[in-house]
Amino acid sequence: MELQHEKSAFGKTGTPRLSFSHGRRSDLPLKSSFSCSIRYNPLNLQVPTDMAVTYFDFEKPLQELQEQLDKARETHEKGKVDMSELISQLESKIETTRKEVYGTLNGWQKVQISRHPERPYTLDYIENICSDFVELHGDRNVKDDKAMVGGFASIEGESVMVIGHQKGRNTKQRQFRNFGMPNPEGYRKALRLMKLAEKFNRPIITFIDTPGASPGLEAEERGQGEAIARNLLEMAVLKVPVICIVIGEGASGGALGIGIGDRVLMMEYTWYSVISPESCSSILWRSWDYKERAAEALKLSAPDMLKNGLIDGIIAEPLGGAHNDPATAYKSVKDEIRRQLKVLKAMSADERIETRIDKFSSMGVVMDGE
Repeated sequence: MELQHEKSAFGKTGTPRLSFSHGRRSDLPLKSSFSCSIRYNPLNLQVPTDMAVTYFDFEKPLQELQEQLDKARETHEKGKVDMSELISQLESKIETTRKEVYGTLNGWQKVQISRHPERPYTLDYIENICSDFVELHGDRNVKDDKAMVGGFASIEGESVMVIGHQKGRNTKQRQFRNFGMPNPEGYRKALRLMKLAEKFNRPIITFIDTPGASPGLEAEERGQGEAIARNLLEMAVLKVPVICIVIGEGASGGALGIGIGDRVLMMEYTWYSVISPESCSSILWRSWDYKERAAEALKLSAPDMLKNGLIDGIIAEPLGGAHNDPATAYKSVKDEIRRQLKVLKAMSADERIETRIDKFSSMGVVMDGE
């Protein structure tokens, strides 16, 4: 048992936690590491969390206005000039510009937002939606895959199993988490936890956010394809409610490996596709230069996926993305999970399984016109 500090990318304080990991750390000893379990903060330790704001090219008008606003506020605070009227005008202008920018996003721009470095990851959602989270480790075969996290937790008194891909926020963490790309042992760990949830009749919540399954030689040697295929087979017949939520990137089989559920939901600024726009562009045009065109052709955004009947719903995000207002994003996800669980728990296990299988079996079926 050991005491670790954790820091959310969006919090003001870091909360030490007691981690039960059989004498081994569950993460690197970095400032923003997240370990699990019991809340413990007797010293009320403060950990600074200043992060530079990241802007994309299409957000340049917002960046320029924000810089003007910051300068006006700084001058006003020094008391040299009354800038209150200018500050009010700039705030109003920023709000109007934000609506204009984010109201006309194309497919590639949504992909960019889904990859925003300040966007909440799986452990951020678990920390802010759940309580009493106890992380479970290992696939009981090879090792513990840090790109896939999971364990028991409570949501408003409802005991659930939460599982999801986990990326890192800096270079060392990204290497440690393998950039959110699980190896076969990650998918086998996820399946082990799902079977454990089924044994104790607990609903399963999965958070999808991966650029794909690990493509390395060792992953293939250990049976990457078999591990993902086994998950698809087993998840289709789980007796407990299963809710899958795409919170960032949903790429190929790496996402689908934990994406078979009674409800598959996407957050507003996420994507879900068999291939990334860059990879699609490199295959079709031998260059990444056509990634914007590929993103539009793939129909990978949440509205397109819903229109094509490939997902069951969209969870609204704060204007501009979950990273702009994490608290609101957490609440939206939590509320949707509770709403869907209420509906699914009213169904029998056999009814859920039959509906689940029928839903996925009907995807991709083409009916010839007569």
